[in-house]
Amino acid sequence: MPPPKLVIFDCDGVLVDSEPISVAVLLDVLAKAGCHIDAATSYETMLGRSLASVMALVRDEYGLELTDDHLIDLRTQLYARFRSDLQPIAGVADALNAIGCARCVASSSQMERIRLSLSVTGLLDLLSPHIFSATMVENGKPAPDLFLFAAQQMGVSPADCVVIEDSTAGIQAAQAAGMRVVAFTGGSHAGPANLDQRARALAPWAIIDRMDQLPALLHGSN
Repeated sequence: MPPPKLVIFDCDGVLVDSEPISVAVLLDVLAKAGCHIDAATSYETMLGRSLASVMALVRDEYGLELTDDHLIDLRTQLYARFRSDLQPIAGVADALNAIGCARCVASSSQMERIRLSLSVTGLLDLLSPHIFSATMVENGKPAPDLFLFAAQQMGVSPADCVVIEDSTAGIQAAQAAGMRVVAFTGGSHAGPANLDQRARALAPWAIIDRMDQLPALLHGSN
């Protein structure tokens, strides 16, 4: 297959090692509201989904309507942890510089959170201004809307895109968009989230667990 003209990166768990932080903060906020969910369930049902999707799931499955106060608490805790603890995925800056084609971000997170994540990890200048959020489309992952929107904005057809994703929702979204998808299983949440097994069940185009594997994979795809 020809090399891609555009590589679309998810953010959380792909560019930045944020998922354990995000899950810990979310479960803390939910527990204080009387909704107790274990980490394994959170990874299985919420990984890769937008805040709106998570709120709907918590409401429908657990009967908890998250209020503005809950969301403020969530955002305050999360951003504080990001500023103090968040790290980039190992090797991702070098991979971004070596892939040899256009690149962008397409994340389920809100734009403010994406930009903070990339800023504190030193990645923002490598990806700005080509950053797209699920808030820009009607349907979040696993719907294909965000990836199709990103490709359209970048002027590249879906068939010429490769998506780098770590969640089942993201892998399904990329496949529904008609794009090749590389499952990345190298984040620190990979073990607790059982990423490798869950990714393999979806038969992505490739699976990698180190970012230094990505340039060779893309350059060798022809």
